[in-house]
Amino acid sequence: MRLPVQEMLPFETLEEMPTASPWCQRWQARKHSWRHVSEGGFDARRYEVDRLSEPDAEAFVLEHHYSASYPAAVRRFGLYDVSTGERRLCGVAVFGIPVSKAVLTKPLPELTPYTESLVCSRFVLLQECPANSESWFLARCHADLLSTGVRGVVSFADPVPRRTASGALVMPGHCGWIYQATNSVYAGRATARTIKLLPDGTVFHDRTAQKARRQEQGHEYAEAQLIALGAPVPRAGCDRAVWLREALVAVGARNVRHRGAHRYVFRLGRTRREREEIKLGLPARRPYPKSPDPEPTVI
Repeated sequence: MRLPVQEMLPFETLEEMPTASPWCQRWQARKHSWRHVSEGGFDARRYEVDRLSEPDAEAFVLEHHYSASYPAAVRRFGLYDVSTGERRLCGVAVFGIPVSKAVLTKPLPELTPYTESLVCSRFVLLQECPANSESWFLARCHADLLSTGVRGVVSFADPVPRRTASGALVMPGHCGWIYQATNSVYAGRATARTIKLLPDGTVFHDRTAQKARRQEQGHEYAEAQLIALGAPVPRAGCDRAVWLREALVAVGARNVRHRGAHRYVFRLGRTRREREEIKLGLPARRPYPKSPDPEPTVI
């Protein structure tokens, strides 16, 4: 009988950010900044939204998004600044396939996942984009999705900050303001879980770990990610589950208790009646969350 590989990583809990604020988050080369809604300055005549190719979307997300990863995508959109006469990409939205079908079917049970419902997995605007750009960009993405038969979108706001092993702030937490400002349905928190945080502040996802353990398609990327951080190269014929456990310890990964991201649901339709005809599988919660969780304890 084969015994399970025991977990050896330290545990800790990270403080959460307030889930709503008048600040708009921006990114540039994976570094965040803020724009206040009071700044205004958004002029729709300066911008266009268009569908984006997979290579262009992936390159932009990998360069600027804090996660340094690109998800399985179905639809991709670019926000272009055309004020100078040339189309310059300054924002990307990616809608696609979540790690589990239940992410879509739980809040939107009557919609066919991956065709009628998608998850908004990446939404990133550069620092130059003025406040309120995101609501205009998101509305046009939703209009295009609706024209292709998509009737529901699930989005998440993660209030847990990400820090490197040295304490440098990588991601201060998503406030969720954009979803609240665009009249989404707040459907509570996603499932609480434990995430593995690498020393550079990125998350080593459970699905990635599974690929490494079982040598499934994509395991090379998972292994290379850890080797680049100092893990030993796996020996031929070794038990990959044991190697993964030891590699995570070697690079200084940490187990972080995550209370669950805030879940927002958009029902798409041409009229309010069409939107409200779409059944919700989770109760709509009010009011929107406005305050941080209690001060955490480090374990």
